[in-house]
Amino acid sequence: MDRLPKIGIPVVVGIIILFILISKAAITIDSGHAGVLYTLGSGVDPNKPPLGEGLHFVAPWNSVIEYEVRQQEEPETMSVLSSNGLDIKLDASVLYQPEYENLGRLHKEKGQDYLVRVLKPAVRSAARSVVGRYTPEQLYSSKRDAIQNEIFEETKSIVQSQFIQLNSILIRDVTLPPTIKEAIERKLKQEQESLEYEFRLVTAQKEAEKVRIEAQGKADANKILSASLTDKILQDKGIEATLELAKSPNSKVVVVGSGDDGLPLILGNN
Repeated sequence: MDRLPKIGIPVVVGIIILFILISKAAITIDSGHAGVLYTLGSGVDPNKPPLGEGLHFVAPWNSVIEYEVRQQEEPETMSVLSSNGLDIKLDASVLYQPEYENLGRLHKEKGQDYLVRVLKPAVRSAARSVVGRYTPEQLYSSKRDAIQNEIFEETKSIVQSQFIQLNSILIRDVTLPPTIKEAIERKLKQEQESLEYEFRLVTAQKEAEKVRIEAQGKADANKILSASLTDKILQDKGIEATLELAKSPNSKVVVVGSGDDGLPLILGNN
């Protein structure tokens, strides 16, 4: 009976050690994340696929570095120069994620702070290059979408070989010096008023041309009609009108050929 406790203590200690080893060997990776396995003997194997979400068992002397692999957003505020040397402030959102299949290479070559080491410098470099080709007026109004697309394409060309997937760059705001902004807004307002005036002027000219054409048409029609009305035609029309009038029930006397130009003369009872 005295030996039972002596035998039980090592068993309990062994169970505790086994539990600790199992707990250290069991790795749970959250949804939207993946793990890079670091082995004590050889480090990270860049050709080995990452560990997906869920439960994994690894040797206690190895470790797993976890990465978020779903799309992430990084706000970025940059001060850049326009083509004429004015300081422009850009507020942008960078949408990105690491390349899942190259997660081991990303960790081995760039590390977990790849955002600071690679992506942010690339975005700033592209923004300086692109904005430097445009004037403040273009940045403020008509060219914002084009600038956004150009920054995205230039950044993408930099990071595509760095195991980073760039999804989009969105320009949220462009801030100009106050005096420049006011001058641009005044110019845009004047241009809008000028366009409205030109539109009204063209509309008035078209309406005047329409009236002139209609008047000319009527004049030409009257001219043609006048040229076609001979004395014989007028007499025939007069006779037709007189005969129609003679059908009226009112008392009258019609004397054929007694009126001016040989037209019938109608004598009423009055």
